[in-house]
Amino acid sequence: MFEWELKPTLLWASAGVVLLLIIGTVIIAFLTHRSPKKNFSELRARLRSWWWMAGIFILSMLIDKIMTLFLLGFLSFLALKEYLSLIPTRRADRRVLFWTYLAILAQYYWVGIAWYGVFIIFIPVYMFLFLPIRMILIGETEGFLKAAGTLHWGLMTTVFCLSHAAYLLVLPEEVNPAAGGAGLLLFLVFLTEFNDILQYIWGKLLGKHKIIPKVSPNKTWEGFLGGLVTTTLIAVLLAPWLTPLNLWQSGLAGILIATAGFFGDVSISAIKRDLGIKDSSNFLPGHGGILDRVDSLTYTAPLFFHFIYYLHY
Repeated sequence: MFEWELKPTLLWASAGVVLLLIIGTVIIAFLTHRSPKKNFSELRARLRSWWWMAGIFILSMLIDKIMTLFLLGFLSFLALKEYLSLIPTRRADRRVLFWTYLAILAQYYWVGIAWYGVFIIFIPVYMFLFLPIRMILIGETEGFLKAAGTLHWGLMTTVFCLSHAAYLLVLPEEVNPAAGGAGLLLFLVFLTEFNDILQYIWGKLLGKHKIIPKVSPNKTWEGFLGGLVTTTLIAVLLAPWLTPLNLWQSGLAGILIATAGFFGDVSISAIKRDLGIKDSSNFLPGHGGILDRVDSLTYTAPLFFHFIYYLHY
């Protein structure tokens, strides 16, 4: 496994996240007091959820890396469970779901022992080959192709892609002595989630030109570009504290996270639009479901991981 060492930069970065939440709480309280007739209940619900999500994530990361690994594994479980609750499945496939969920334990075990060679191929190769075999042995051929594609796409998105965020924790810390793997994880998660907020804010302030109206009508070029520029600037400012990236690398990381986050968001939006639903669930008040919250991370986690891995490890 890995030894735990609390880095001072992580404490400062975590304090910065808490400070942002406090500022947000004060702003909402001020708006509520100034405009009592306006309804800010959804905004308050969103902020309360952010307090819970940020609090659990930061505490687990500061207390123990293994706890963070279990937290991310549980997040993959919830995301996969939510995905499978939305997607129609055949009755025969219920016996295959056991192996699909079991893949979560295996994938995060490879992360825990830092076995990169198996981690990177277990789901894309072995589960890709195994799940259809298990389906064939059941003997149901009607809807086979759709079922196989649905299960594997869900496993790739909610487990394989998200597990890349967890693997940042076990990367050798000597390459990033300032903050270690936990710093890389915090950098990724903070920028991914903050980019979502920034694109929303810029879209509300300046948005006029729709970017993909058939998939996500509220997304605009102004929101996307505003979030892209702001996220890149924040990445350049935070990188020296949390990552081994130099100036141009941190700028590229910001562009990568902002762009990938956008496409992760709209890919899940496309699924919801196909199914005719607004949110994946009501698990998180003000946000929707787990998939609604980790949609951007399903794209940013693997891309940022390999960006870091091939540049510095």
